[in-house]
Amino acid sequence: MADLQDEPHTSPPIPVGPSPLGAEDTHAVPAGALDRAAALLSVHPVADGCNTLVWTLRHSPYHDIDTPDTGVDTDIPRLRAGGVGAQFWSLMTPAGSGPPDREAGPADQVVSDTLEQIDVALALMRRYPDSLCLALSADDLADARNRGRIASFLGPVPGRTLTDSLGALRAFHALGVRLLAPAGAPWATDGLTAFGHEVVRETNRLAMLLDLTGCPPVAACQIAAASKAPVIISHTAAAALNPHPGNVTDEVLLALRAANGLAMVTFDTALTGDSLHAVADHVEHVRAVAGPHCVGLGAGFGAEPGVLRPTGLTDPSGYPRLIAELLERGWPETDLSLLTWGNAQRVVRDAEFTARAAQHRRTA
Repeated sequence: MADLQDEPHTSPPIPVGPSPLGAEDTHAVPAGALDRAAALLSVHPVADGCNTLVWTLRHSPYHDIDTPDTGVDTDIPRLRAGGVGAQFWSLMTPAGSGPPDREAGPADQVVSDTLEQIDVALALMRRYPDSLCLALSADDLADARNRGRIASFLGPVPGRTLTDSLGALRAFHALGVRLLAPAGAPWATDGLTAFGHEVVRETNRLAMLLDLTGCPPVAACQIAAASKAPVIISHTAAAALNPHPGNVTDEVLLALRAANGLAMVTFDTALTGDSLHAVADHVEHVRAVAGPHCVGLGAGFGAEPGVLRPTGLTDPSGYPRLIAELLERGWPETDLSLLTWGNAQRVVRDAEFTARAAQHRRTA
C-alpha cells in the first residue's frame, strides 16, 4: 500500500453539490466554474485542517449530524456537499470556556479536559461509521477517500498538557491523536526550551504533526527549523492583508516554505474579512509567499449559530464556490488539487517518513 495515498480513488466519489442548508449563501460564480470545481473536488476532495465540532458536541450532544442540522454549521450532508474528504477534528478547549483558574491550569485539569475531548471525538466516529472513519496514517487518508468516507484525524491537543514528561504525548498518540499544538505551552512561549526540543524530537519519532496556530512568530520559526518533519498552521490567514494576532506573518510563511510545511486558510470573518473574495485573497497571498506546495484550507467550522463567517462560506458546503472563484482567477487545476488534498496528504506522509527514518537510526 506504499503508493495508495498518491492514487485518485476510482470508487464512487463523495458527492459534491448544493446543500439544503447552505443554499441561501449564494455567490455570483459562473455555473461553468462551479461545474469544474465540483469535478475537481470529486477527485481531489478537501482535507480541512480545523473543525471544532467535538467541543460543540461535548456541550450540546443532542445534535444529529447525519441529517441537516440548523443548530450547528457542520453536518455530514454539508460536508459531502462541500466535497470534504478529510477532516482534522480539533481537540482544543476554546479560550474563555471555563473559569479563569481552570483555563490557565492546573496541568492535570488540562489533561482531563483533553481526554474528555478525545472520548467525544471517538464516540463521533462510532456513531457515524458509514460516513466518518478514524485516520491514523496517510494510507488511512487515501483508503477513506477510496471508500467514500471522510477520513478523520484527531488533533491538535494542547501542548500545555505536557510539563516535564513525554508520557502524556505518547499516551495521546496511542489513543489516535496525530497533532499537537505548542501555543501556550511553557516550553514554547519564548522559543523552545530544552524540554521543548525533546517534544519536537518525540513528535517527529511518533509521526505527530506540530500545529503552530497561535504561536508567536519567533517560536513558530524556531519550531519549524527544529522539526525534521513538516509543521502546519491549521487555521490562519495572512497578516500582510489583515494584521490580526491570529494571522500568520510573511516571515513565518517563509519559514514554512523552507520546512515544507503547510498554512491552512480559515473562514473566519475576523481574520479574513467578510466575503468569499477576501478569503480567496488570503489564499492567494499564502500561495505567493509560501508557495503552491505549502497552502491549504482549515475553515474552522463546527460552531453553533453566532460565529461570523464570510458571505458564501458560512458552512462546509461553500467549498465549491471558493474553488470556482480561484478557477476564475486563473489557478491551474494542479495547484488547486494541492490546495484541497495534495498538500495535507503530503505533510502526513512526510511525517511518517521522518518517523521511520528516526526509528531506523535507533535500530542501526
